[in-house]
Amino acid sequence: MTEPLQEQAESTSNLTEDTPVAAAAEGPREPGAVDAPAKSAKSNNRFASVQPVLEKLFELYPQLFGERFLPLKLGIFQELLAAHPEVFKRESLKAALGVHTRSTRYLQSVASGQKRHDLQGKPVEDVAPEHVFLSIVELFQRRQARSTEDLRPKLRNQLLAAFETSGLTRQDYLARIGTPVEAIQTLLDEVLSEVELQRARRAALRQAFEASGQSVEAFADALGMRVIDVQAALKQGHPQTSRI
Repeated sequence: MTEPLQEQAESTSNLTEDTPVAAAAEGPREPGAVDAPAKSAKSNNRFASVQPVLEKLFELYPQLFGERFLPLKLGIFQELLAAHPEVFKRESLKAALGVHTRSTRYLQSVASGQKRHDLQGKPVEDVAPEHVFLSIVELFQRRQARSTEDLRPKLRNQLLAAFETSGLTRQDYLARIGTPVEAIQTLLDEVLSEVELQRARRAALRQAFEASGQSVEAFADALGMRVIDVQAALKQGHPQTSRI
């Protein structure tokens, strides 16, 4: 077995049938659902059954299924069938993509916020905020189940970055991700409130800057702030702010 496929086999040892995010092959599950522990034997058997298909995908598209996993564009399942009707069968390809997209390494690529890629390995679309969220939460649950360390601080930082990057309002973000389990919801509420406060402060800073008529350097000096911090805040709040 090649090294990437070996790592993929190991990373699927704790999977269940409904682990997110398998959007490239099928729709995501209900947000916030908690998986029951899966039996390693069942997971290993599932991987063994699709291993030939995974090896073929690795051979044909090493840029997607090789040493580095990339988020797959939506609809890539149909494109693979159309491109290789003599190589892939519908059910076995669907099962193989399910194993691939549920692997820890694939979820890591989705959680990182990378774009989805087509068969040529070109970035073509953003990963939906809800898929980023589900991947982050799933990875946290897997790691926390195997660790004695409290991983919630790291989860908090990841959720904060994901919400900030989404550019969505609190209401729109919650509408996209649904209702997480209580433990995640409590942490998420803190994150959303913190980002909203940061956004409000940046908006106030931008408004004060525009009203001042000063250069960034003079404005920062008047507030006792570093120029680089003012520039960063203004760019985050409004990329086209003048005089930066």
